[in-house]
Amino acid sequence: MNILDLTPDQNPQLAEIKVDSQRAYQGNFLHVEKDTVRLPDGNLVTREYIKHPGAVVILPLFEDGTVLMERQFRYPLNQVFLEFPAGKIDPNEDSLVCAKRELKEETGYTASDWQFLCTIHNAIAYADEHLDIYLARGLVAGEAKLDEEEFLETFTAPVSEVLEWVKSGKITDVKTVIGAFWLEKILKQEWTS
Repeated sequence: MNILDLTPDQNPQLAEIKVDSQRAYQGNFLHVEKDTVRLPDGNLVTREYIKHPGAVVILPLFEDGTVLMERQFRYPLNQVFLEFPAGKIDPNEDSLVCAKRELKEETGYTASDWQFLCTIHNAIAYADEHLDIYLARGLVAGEAKLDEEEFLETFTAPVSEVLEWVKSGKITDVKTVIGAFWLEKILKQEWTS
C-alpha cells in the first residue's frame, strides 16, 4: 500500500459511501448538507458539512521582499485579522481570473507575474472549501474598488515580520499562516516558485 494513494477507490477500508443526501440549510453564500453514509464496517451515520464554492489567496510580493497585506474585521470571531488578499471564486470562474480580480478590487494593485503555488483545504472535517494560493509579482499600484459591504485596510510588511506575527500568535488566519511559510521557503530559494 502506498500512503499517498488517497482516493476512496484505493482505500475502500477507509471510505465512507453516501447513501442519502438532503440540504439542511440553503443560504445566499453557504449551504449545509446532511448526508447519510455507510462506514467501512457497514454502519450508517450522519455527516453534516458546509458546501463552499472555493476561494483564492494572493501572496503579493514586492521586489524588496515586502508583502502587501490587509487588516479586516471578521464577524464570526468579532475581531480584526491580518491577512493576505483573498476572495470567493464566482460560479464557473477560473481561479487565476478570480485572483487577479480580487487583488485589483481589494488593493488596487495589478501584477504582471502570477504563479500557482498550491491548493489547501482549510476545514476538512466540516466543509468542502478549497483555497488556491497564488504568488503575485511585478506589482503596480492602482485604485481599489471594494465591494459595497467590504471594509479593509492595506499595508506592507517584510516577510520576516509576518513570520514573527505568525510565531507570536498575532496572525492566526490559516491561509495567511500557510502563505507566510510558502514565502519564507521561496525567498530562501528552498522551494522554487
